[in-house]
Amino acid sequence: MDTVGERLKWARQRHVWSQVDLSKLSGVPVVTISRIENNRHGLPKPSTARRLAVALDLDPAWLLYGNVDFPSEAEEKPAGKNNNGLLESA
Repeated sequence: MDTVGERLKWARQRHVWSQVDLSKLSGVPVVTISRIENNRHGLPKPSTARRLAVALDLDPAWLLYGNVDFPSEAEEKPAGKNNNGLLESA
């Protein structure tokens, strides 16, 4: 994934969320999410990247630059809270 748009779209789809879902969870307008995903926005502001990264449970540096290790889907997540902040059952 070479662009912030590709990384954002991949992370959003990994959660099986629509752009509207991500907008509601992050507070970032749908139009901004769409522009970022379609590479018509350039790098988002740090505050926007942070809001998206928090909603997606990502490192903002990975979202922006892709130069940070990202856990594979095969790695198990520890028991606790899921990405929606809800407790998971063991």
